[in-house]
Amino acid sequence: MEQTVQFDNPREAQDVAGRGFGLLDRIASAFDVRLAARDAWVRIEGEPDAVARAVRLLGVLRAARNRGVIPREHGVAFALRAFAEGREADLERLYEASIPVTSGMPAVFPRTFGQLRYVEAIAGNDFTFGIGPAGTGKTYLAMAMAVATLLRGDVSRIILTRPAVEAGEALGFLPGDMQQKVFPYLRPLRDALYDMMPAEEIERNTDRGVIEVAPLAYMRGRTLNHAFVILDEAQNTTPEQMLMFLTRLGFDAKCVITGDLTQVDLPGQRTSGLLEARRTLRGIDGIAICELDDADVVRHELVQRIIQAYRKGRSAARRRAAPVGERAG
Repeated sequence: MEQTVQFDNPREAQDVAGRGFGLLDRIASAFDVRLAARDAWVRIEGEPDAVARAVRLLGVLRAARNRGVIPREHGVAFALRAFAEGREADLERLYEASIPVTSGMPAVFPRTFGQLRYVEAIAGNDFTFGIGPAGTGKTYLAMAMAVATLLRGDVSRIILTRPAVEAGEALGFLPGDMQQKVFPYLRPLRDALYDMMPAEEIERNTDRGVIEVAPLAYMRGRTLNHAFVILDEAQNTTPEQMLMFLTRLGFDAKCVITGDLTQVDLPGQRTSGLLEARRTLRGIDGIAICELDDADVVRHELVQRIIQAYRKGRSAARRRAAPVGERAG
């Protein structure tokens, strides 16, 4: 069987199938079909069922591209896995889940099914915990949801906070006043924000108090009404700090708490407030706890491998350190 997919123009075809149609070999191998392409068309040859699935994949990727998601190699690999698992409908739902941010800035999309669950949890709950390794979009997606919520008028301000915990460095020895000392800890939050708002709008909203970026210690004693609040790097809170923060939320407010429990920098083997909160608050109505994992990493593919290698190494180290009887069990 042979079927030709006609795109609107060569640019659209190459956005879907890769520059120089470089992603077609991967698609051909996955579906056991033969593909040929030129200008604005792709011709597919093979068994009828395989051709039909390949056509549908190209249609899904084309629809995603036209909503602002350029598939690229990582996106095509993810889509092929979804097709192999029979999750075509879930993939279409994923590509429809755009988060509109400031006019003139591209919409933000979840890139994995775990990220989609996370975004949906934020939309449906007052408190959402996003827990997972680096690169899973915990902070970035929370920021996008905060900006979208502010633009809709559902809240009147965004509050961004992190604990200022020394990751092997002593704040007291750094130059500058306290604000200058903690600024590097807050910079990642501002970096995400700059992807979603023009710089002049961020500065104007910061001056007006619509956007506030502050260390966690500044939250003590406050009631946060009509706000979208993000607590980032929450694995570095103590249990006392976490409880203090959890009780700040006021009326018409929403809170997202993010963290990576494999990167706790607390001194003296102290228990992480995020770990205790996950254990204590699970199952409470209105609180969602989303666990992201290696499959949700959307950075360079080596990041996934690095995380997996470290997890494997640490698991082996724990097994070696366990008592003999415990290892046998």
